[in-house]
Amino acid sequence: MFRLRHAPFAQQALALQVGVLVVVVGVGFALVGWLFDDELTQQYGTRALAVAHTLAADPAIAAAAAADDPDGILPGRAEAAKTASGALFVVITNRLGIRLAHPNPDGIRQPVSTDPSEVLAGNDTINVEQGTLGLSARGKTPLRDAGGAIVGEVSVGFRIADVRGHVNRELSVAAAFAGGALLLGCVGAVLLARRLKRLTLGLEPRELAELVQEREAVLHGISEGVLALDADGRVSVCNDEAARLLGLPGEGAATGSTTAALALPPVLREAVDRRDAVDNVITVAGDRVLVANYRAVRREERDLGGVLTLRDRTDLETITRELDSVRTLSTALRAQRHEFANRLHVLSGLLQNGHGGEALEFLHAVSDPAAPVGGHTVDDPYLQAFVDAKSAEAAEKGVRLALADTSWVGTRVTAPVEVTTVLGILVDNALEAARRGARRPAWVDLALLEDGATLHISVVDSGDGVAADLAGRVFEAGVSTSAEDGRGIGLALARQSARRLGGDVRLAAATGDDHGAVFEARLPKALRPPVRPA
Repeated sequence: MFRLRHAPFAQQALALQVGVLVVVVGVGFALVGWLFDDELTQQYGTRALAVAHTLAADPAIAAAAAADDPDGILPGRAEAAKTASGALFVVITNRLGIRLAHPNPDGIRQPVSTDPSEVLAGNDTINVEQGTLGLSARGKTPLRDAGGAIVGEVSVGFRIADVRGHVNRELSVAAAFAGGALLLGCVGAVLLARRLKRLTLGLEPRELAELVQEREAVLHGISEGVLALDADGRVSVCNDEAARLLGLPGEGAATGSTTAALALPPVLREAVDRRDAVDNVITVAGDRVLVANYRAVRREERDLGGVLTLRDRTDLETITRELDSVRTLSTALRAQRHEFANRLHVLSGLLQNGHGGEALEFLHAVSDPAAPVGGHTVDDPYLQAFVDAKSAEAAEKGVRLALADTSWVGTRVTAPVEVTTVLGILVDNALEAARRGARRPAWVDLALLEDGATLHISVVDSGDGVAADLAGRVFEAGVSTSAEDGRGIGLALARQSARRLGGDVRLAAATGDDHGAVFEARLPKALRPPVRPA
C-alpha cells in the first residue's frame, strides 16, 4: 500500500482500474453462476415434476397404488420411467406414505424419508431435499384414482451433482468470455493510463495543482496583460490586465473566443494567425497605446499555441507628447525672446536719437493684441508658439511651412494636449512627406479655423501622397507610408486624441495634381467659446 501511494499517478490509475475490473468481473461472474445454478435446479425440478405427472396420469398405476400393488407391477414401471428419464429415482407410495416402488428393493414397504403430507394433501411440490439416495432436485405430485381420490404420491428426483456438473460446464464457457473481457479491459486501462500521461505531459496531480496555483499567482501578480492561445487559436487564458487593456468585459470573458472575436489590432492578429514572433511592437487598441510581444509555444514537437503579452504605454506616450509640446513651446519662446530683444534695441535707438513719435508708433504696433502669425490672425499664444516653432523646424528641413489665408482663431485653446497631439502629428507627417517628396520647392500649408468651440485643422503637403492600397488603412496601427521600422503609430494616436474630444481625423485626399495628401481634423470643445455681446 505504501509503494502504491508513492507510485506515479498513471500507475495508480492503472492499478485502480484493473482492480475495479477484477472486482466487477468477479462479482458479475459469481452472480451469473448463482443465478444459473438456481435456474438449472428449478428446471430439473420442473422436469422431475413432469415425469411424475406422466406416471400419475396412468390409471393402472393409480389402481395398483390404491390396492397396495398386490401384483408388484409398480417397481417395474418405476424403474422403466427412471431409465427413460435419467432420473436418480422414481418412488411411488400409497396414501399413507409407504413406498410401493423404490430403486433400492430394501426400501419397498418402508415409509418415505421426507414428509409426504403436503403432497398427500393434493399439492404439487418442487424442492431440493436430502434423501436416502443423496441430495436431489425433486418433483412430487398426488396419485389419484378414477374418482379423484388421493391414493398415493409419485416422487421423481434428479441428482444435484448432475445439475452442478451441467452448471460447471456452462460456467467454464462463461469464464472464458469473462477472462477475455477482463483482458480487454486491462488493455484498455493501460492505453487510458498512457493517454492520461500524455495529456498531462507526464506531470503528477500534485505538480498540476502547483502549476495552477503558480499560474494564478503570476497572472494576477504582474502588471502586464497575458493572453494565452491554444493550438486552434482560441483563448485559453486571459488575465484581468489583458482584459482591461483590450477593453473586454471581464477576466474570463475572452476564454474560448477566437482572436477575430477579440478585435485585436491587425498587426497582432496577423502575427497570431501566422504564429510569427513579435518583439516590442507598438500598437493601438481602443484608446490605449500598447507594447506587444508574441511567442509560439511548443513542447516536445507538440504545438501548444502561443502567448501574447501586452504592456500599457498610454501614459508614457501622453507624457512624450506633452514633452514635445513643451519643447515646441520653449523653442518658440526662445525665438520670441530674440524677437523681443530686437524690438527693445529698435526702441532704444529711436529714443536715443530723439525720435519720440516714431518710438510711440512702434510701441503701438508691437503691443497690438491681435498679433498676426504670418499675416493671419491667430489670437491664441499657444498656437502662435506652435506655428512659429514648427516654421523654424521646417526651415531646418528645407521645407516652407505657411499658414493658409483663411486661417483665423480669435479665442484660446482649452485642450492643449489633444490639440498639440493632433496638430503636431499631422504637421510632422506633412513635413516628412514634403521632405521626401519629388516636388521642389517643398512646402506644407496649414489652415486653422475657429467654429465656435470647434477647431478645424487642414494640412496639405507637397509630397507624393498616400498610395491607393494604403489610403483606407493609414489610421490602422502599424500601417505607414514609410519603410522605416517603428513607424505607423502617429495617425492612430491623432485619431484617438481627436475622438476623445468627440471629433475625428480623416484623409480628405490621398493625392492631387499639384499637391500630396490632405488631412483634415475636427476638434470639438478644443477652444473657449466666444463671448457673444449681450
